[in-house]
Amino acid sequence: MDLCLYTDSVASLSLDDALDFAVNIGASAVEIAAGGQSSAPHMRVFELLDDAEQRAEFTRKLSERELRLAAVNCSAWPMHPREGERHVEIIRAAIRLAGELGVDKIVTMSGCPGESPQARAIHWITFPWPEDRYAILGEQWGQALELWGELATCAQRHGVRRIALELHPLQLVYNVPTLQRMRAEIGPVIGANVDPSHMFWQQMDPVRVVHALGPAVFHVHLKDTEMRADSLAVNGVLDATPFNALDHRSWIFRTVGQGHPASFWKSFLGSLAEIGYDDVLSIENEDPLQPEQVGAKQAADFITGLSVE
Repeated sequence: MDLCLYTDSVASLSLDDALDFAVNIGASAVEIAAGGQSSAPHMRVFELLDDAEQRAEFTRKLSERELRLAAVNCSAWPMHPREGERHVEIIRAAIRLAGELGVDKIVTMSGCPGESPQARAIHWITFPWPEDRYAILGEQWGQALELWGELATCAQRHGVRRIALELHPLQLVYNVPTLQRMRAEIGPVIGANVDPSHMFWQQMDPVRVVHALGPAVFHVHLKDTEMRADSLAVNGVLDATPFNALDHRSWIFRTVGQGHPASFWKSFLGSLAEIGYDDVLSIENEDPLQPEQVGAKQAADFITGLSVE
């Protein structure tokens, strides 16, 4: 498994400086965002698609540092009632660009529709009552399977063999059963981006998730979550407290090792080895308590230290 940097972790840096930083922390690969939820500070996907010289320069920046592009990230909101059309356009562009750059993997999200054509926002259904919500959920899955069937065909046409859907809340695909359903319906081009941080607060066990998914694990994000016991006791995990109100939240994202001990992360790496995962461990740092470069460097040092013990 290779150390990778998701360059949004150091979004304030230029592309050149972000790539230099990746080398300095010991990464041999990078994951770069093309848009969607990201402002895409390091990849102008439509410009790169339109200009072969820009693509060549982009590739040169990687090769001269002996970095490989492990994945194009386009974590977006496909099927969002207001933003979905634009985000699907970005996903299609990311697929095409990945093909042009010789990359066979994109990292994205399944999306989630609203409850009707008149909806203003997504409608994430996670409770089995009242029963009329099941009809809406069925309609949402029908829409999702149609979209991802088309996107899977597009991916295969452009040489992208792996679509890694992040198991993320507010998406139709957010846990093992929903990923397995999408994969069964669409085919083996669909797999998972396993990010333990979102599993922790949902009370999922990332080690068991890895074992349950096996060869469907396509990508891994390294990000931790700290559970705040006092707030958790009264708020629960379904906490809508703003992310900037750190002292009042039930949980916050942290650098790996700051939320869960080394013993967990050793088990997590061991589970990946056991299923034969042989790709990148991509640092995604969103720790609000540390400067971005400090957190990303600490994550690299922590995970590298575990792998050499």
